[in-house]
Amino acid sequence: MTTLPSDDGVLRCSWASREPETAYHDTEWGFPVGDDTRLFEKICLEGFQSGLSWRTILLKRDNFREAFAGFDIPTVAGFGEREVERLLGNAGIIRHRGKINATINNAARALELIDEAGSLAAFVWQFEPDVPAASPEPVTTTPESGALSRALKKRGWKFVGPTTMYAFMQSMGVVNDHAPGCVTYEPVVRARERFTRPTPAGAVPLSSP
Repeated sequence: MTTLPSDDGVLRCSWASREPETAYHDTEWGFPVGDDTRLFEKICLEGFQSGLSWRTILLKRDNFREAFAGFDIPTVAGFGEREVERLLGNAGIIRHRGKINATINNAARALELIDEAGSLAAFVWQFEPDVPAASPEPVTTTPESGALSRALKKRGWKFVGPTTMYAFMQSMGVVNDHAPGCVTYEPVVRARERFTRPTPAGAVPLSSP
């Protein structure tokens, strides 16, 4: 990850030099998250991003939240064909039947995972790397994102490939991929130090990285 000066002269990760990416980068991206609703939302939005830019999704995020009931997991799990048709008619979101159906499916799978591990957060955070990978070049997958992808696919999740899962891990603070010279790098380091990692309610078998 490299840095570039934004319009305000501040060094940020190179992808965040303009709005709305700048505000998202400074206040959300990389800060650790333990809330199941936020984690579920981000998995879904990363799935919708597949083949598109994050900017496209970010500009539509409020529309997605309204369309999917704030990504409340039980509510989305209860969506049926009437809701699918409603969503396909919503010009404010990405109208892709496969991704819409995957979101509804994943909500049901999330409820199962919460029963299994106690929370979605407890399951996800088991895949935090013990030692962050040191690489001078940006990476799009890691052994841990591959393991998370396999574990979710084994449980019936859709649109959760290893690249999608690595983007999810970056954004939710499971890894800190801010460039060391970025203005937000140290705040994320401190936030991750203060963050209490959620633990599973029981032994949850993981796929090996």
